[in-house]
Amino acid sequence: MPHQNPKLAGSGVHHVALRSPDFDRSVEFYTHVLGCSPKMLWRTSSGSRAVMLDVGDGNYLEIFERPEHETEPPTAAEARWLHLCLRCTNLDAVIEEVRSAGMTVTVEPKDVPIENLAPGQKSDIKLRLAFFTGPDGEIIELMQCEDL
Repeated sequence: MPHQNPKLAGSGVHHVALRSPDFDRSVEFYTHVLGCSPKMLWRTSSGSRAVMLDVGDGNYLEIFERPEHETEPPTAAEARWLHLCLRCTNLDAVIEEVRSAGMTVTVEPKDVPIENLAPGQKSDIKLRLAFFTGPDGEIIELMQCEDL
């Protein structure tokens, strides 16, 4: 049974947000290549578009269109995430779809055994992972693991 957080009732990661300089290209990639489906589409107070994409299993990816007049790079606070990791059970097939869509695979699919040092948990975790660069330069990890 999954851990229930006593401080954040009903907790879990709801969504990760991405700011995109090419909104249409990003939405096309995440919907057609990775199979996400639009749940909400709206205009922000500045008039730019935003979409909430259903990744599956109650998880979402939010994409904001970067307004054309915005030339400043993101602030340090906005640039702190290292990568987005998407869970899947068909990693090798997905990475081929990603490659066919013209994305750069930066880490080819590989099995990674992890010695879990967390007290009271399963000691050996076996996972399969791959990394690629998304349409906006974002780093995306794919992970296949029954234990996590």
